[in-house]
Amino acid sequence: MSILREWRAEIRRAKKTAYVEYVCTTGIAGYRGTPGNLGATVAVRDLDAERSEIVTLSWWTSLDAIRAFAGDPVNRARYYPADDEYLLTRPATVLHYESSELYSSPTAE
Repeated sequence: MSILREWRAEIRRAKKTAYVEYVCTTGIAGYRGTPGNLGATVAVRDLDAERSEIVTLSWWTSLDAIRAFAGDPVNRARYYPADDEYLLTRPATVLHYESSELYSSPTAE
């Protein structure tokens, strides 16, 4: 069984595309570079004219693997230097879930 880590925050809608790129080069790259990471994705949705919500989901082999990325306590959110330029909310913690097998569909031809 793997562990799913979920982080979400509200961001400035006008900077949504730039922030997704930033998250991919910081957080997602950090996830992927940590032994025990099984994969990660970013999702966004618009909330209103000014705000969007961003979610990162990452799958891990264990809490120890997450700890190697996030430090202690393991449920503390990890932020990067330019995050404040984009964020409207800055949650202090993330959520973890026990996750069954990661399912994927065959690639359409």
